[in-house]
Amino acid sequence: MRALLDTSTFLWFIDGSDRLSDNARVFMEEFDNELFMSVASLWEIAIKIRIGKLELAKSFDTLLPEKIEENEINILPISFSHLSETMKLPLHHRDPFDRLIIAQGIQEKLPLIGCDRAFRAYPIDIIW
Repeated sequence: MRALLDTSTFLWFIDGSDRLSDNARVFMEEFDNELFMSVASLWEIAIKIRIGKLELAKSFDTLLPEKIEENEINILPISFSHLSETMKLPLHHRDPFDRLIIAQGIQEKLPLIGCDRAFRAYPIDIIW
């Protein structure tokens, strides 16, 4: 099965955080599942590091490529159709990164691994 990671989900997973649900962790660790992460998540992480809202154990340039490769996560680029989809979404969620990730999941027919309650207001399957 294929699924798209929310930014927080990815960060909790690579940190071994107990904030990640058991169901999400098992899904992500299952070898047969194909994981995707939006380039928007990488951008969000970079911004949060720059403004002091996030610290990583290693540098962005070291840790992220290492964890992405180690966990065989595919990076999902942003396409015009993804951006168009964001314009169709009701404003249940105001965070532009989350809205883009939701739009990508809808367009690519990927369930979203994440716990944000606002995700459930959209026509996308949630794994948590």
